[in-house]
Amino acid sequence: MNRLTSKPYSFLAIMVLLVISLVAAGCSNSNESGTKETQQGGSTLEKVKKRGNVVIGVDTVLPGFGFLDSNGSFSGFDIEIGRAFAAAIFGDPNKATMRPVTGQTRFTALQTGEIDILSRATTMSFTRDTSLGLKFIPTTFYDGQGVMVHKSANVSTIAELNGLRVGVEQGTTTEQNLTEKLRKVNAKAEIIVFENQDAIVAAYEQGSIDAWTSDQSGLVSRLASMKQPDEHLILQEVLSKEPLTPVVKAGDDQWFNLTRWIVYALIQAEEYGITKDNVDQFLQSEDPGIRRFLGLEGELGKHIGLDNDFVVKLIKGVGNYGEIFDRNLGKGSIFKLDRGVNGLWTEGGLMYSPPFN
Repeated sequence: MNRLTSKPYSFLAIMVLLVISLVAAGCSNSNESGTKETQQGGSTLEKVKKRGNVVIGVDTVLPGFGFLDSNGSFSGFDIEIGRAFAAAIFGDPNKATMRPVTGQTRFTALQTGEIDILSRATTMSFTRDTSLGLKFIPTTFYDGQGVMVHKSANVSTIAELNGLRVGVEQGTTTEQNLTEKLRKVNAKAEIIVFENQDAIVAAYEQGSIDAWTSDQSGLVSRLASMKQPDEHLILQEVLSKEPLTPVVKAGDDQWFNLTRWIVYALIQAEEYGITKDNVDQFLQSEDPGIRRFLGLEGELGKHIGLDNDFVVKLIKGVGNYGEIFDRNLGKGSIFKLDRGVNGLWTEGGLMYSPPFN
């Protein structure tokens, strides 16, 4: 009996295993095919190249970072970072199309594909990086949250905001940071939420609120354009760490890697001393690291879907990181901001690029 029944069961078991193997192989091929398709025709880079431009989500009301003037021209640090991607991809920084987004709409615009990259004073945080289907690339500006008050309010510390009206922008991390800081110093303030920064500043200058909070760089930027800047004070205390970082949509490793290494290239170019004006001279360099960096040797560009001389195109289009900083925020601007932590690591700052090898 055992001899007779063992054969059918063995045969059945073999057939089941065969079916499972075929299904598994089919799934594997399907996954490989899907991955290959995503990396080729369905990739963000291919869509951007086919469209002929890269769409950047930007601010429009923050001088020095993202500003739209009455002539319809965009300017600022984040704007130029956006143009850097177009310079590296197309060899033309003007092939970056700026798409205005607010603190409330920026992540949705990225998630839905309305924009390809978000370059708009956006803080990288644990929750944003892990739960929104987004990927933060290298930080381009290290900042901290501050508070601006009317000098007439006689306020010099966060604790002295007790009982005052403080404005915050909707869709940002500023409200939570302010609430937590006030709790630490046993102070209570009336926190008023506004749709955008223009509305906050208008209310503040009209006296509807006593203070307002944002990134310190943003406060400095706004102070320079206020009607009577001498009547306002930015408190010394820093409420939080604010690593302002461009963002891309998750799910496309090629696009994530490409955008990361473009930012790193801006930093590395400054470290090498390669500028918009002297990049052609560096093409004569015998230094193997510089030759590889500029695409004269090796195939680094090929690994991210770009021409091997993408760094040359990048620097010719917008310059290096330091040049972008100085033009918009530093010594070449009205703000005269010190580099501080945004300096190169070789000068005590946090700007550091992994090796291009």
